[in-house]
Order: sequence, then C-alpha cells, then structure tokens
Amino acid sequence: MNNGSKPVGILAIQGDFAMHAKMLDSIAAPWKLVKHASDLSAVGGLIMPGGESTTMLKFFVNEGMGEAIKGFAGEGRPVYGTCAGAILLAKEVLNPPQEKLGLIDITVERNAYGRQIDSSVRAGECPELADHPVEMVFIRAPIIRRVGEGVRVLGRCGGVPVLVEQGSILAGTFHPELTNDPTVHRYFVGMLGRNLI
Repeated sequence: MNNGSKPVGILAIQGDFAMHAKMLDSIAAPWKLVKHASDLSAVGGLIMPGGESTTMLKFFVNEGMGEAIKGFAGEGRPVYGTCAGAILLAKEVLNPPQEKLGLIDITVERNAYGRQIDSSVRAGECPELADHPVEMVFIRAPIIRRVGEGVRVLGRCGGVPVLVEQGSILAGTFHPELTNDPTVHRYFVGMLGRNLI
C-alpha cells in the first residue's frame, strides 16, 4: 500500500485538530478528519492531537478507536501523537498510571511541567529534521522519562527528549501546530511515503 497516496488523518475528538489541518494546508498536504474507526481506511497516516488523554480514552473504548489505531499502526501506517496523543501512544504512563495504546517504548509522566499556567514557548533542537532552532509550545506537557531500545530521539529541549520515533510511530510532547514552523509536520508527511514495516 502506498501511504503517500492517501491524505493525512487528523483525529477530531478534541484538541487543536483544526490547527493541525491549518499546518498541513501550509505545506500543501491533503488531510481528512477522523471521527470514527471506519474513517481510518481512507487515510495514510494519523495525527493524534493534544487534549485530555483520559477523555480520549473513554471515547476510544466506546468507539473501538483504540483497537483500530493499533491495527492501523500494525500495518505500518504512521501515527503521530502530540502531547496527550503522545501519552496515549506510550508504553508506560506515570502520574498517575493510565490505560494507553503502548505503541512506542517510552515512559511519560503526565503534567510534568505543572499546570496550564506553567505553559511555555521554548526553542529546541531537531538536528535530523532542521538546521535551525525549532519553536516548541508546551501546554501542561508530559515529560519523556525513559526512552526504550530502538527508539530514536529526534528532538530535545533543555537536554530532555521531546520528539521520538520508533518504526511508524512518532511522539512529541510539544505542540508544533501552534507555531509557524512546519518542520515536524513536513517530517511526518514524509513518513507516509516510506515503507515502515
């Protein structure tokens, strides 16, 4: 299957899915909102936006979306989770522990930067993706506490991993869709054209 011939799916349960769409528009990448598990058959990759991970989990259980995303990733189709999306993709979640999809071998700690009032905009480094500092917006962001074997660290901020990749899974603790820098989205769109399995 040629993932690159299908649009990027954006999970449209909650979070800033409209801003992800706007960012994809800026790089002329076609996209489609995903609201039901059946919508996954029409897309080549999936972006899981930020939001409230526990609320998203309830929807996953009720709609069968969690198992559908696991199957989607199992076929080698790329999945990119930002903030709460990254929490859902992780193998282990702390503070407190919660259900997750376990698709990337990382441990994340929820709300590790503090409350929403502690949100910040920082400059980070993604040397394999860009030759310039990447603007990173952190909102009640998790911290990646452990990176498993086989997981590549693509981005760091203050020495801490903030963008990681394993196979067809990309996870980031910041919100690139809230900036004007398409670096991460461009990289993810490129993943759709690679043979990832």
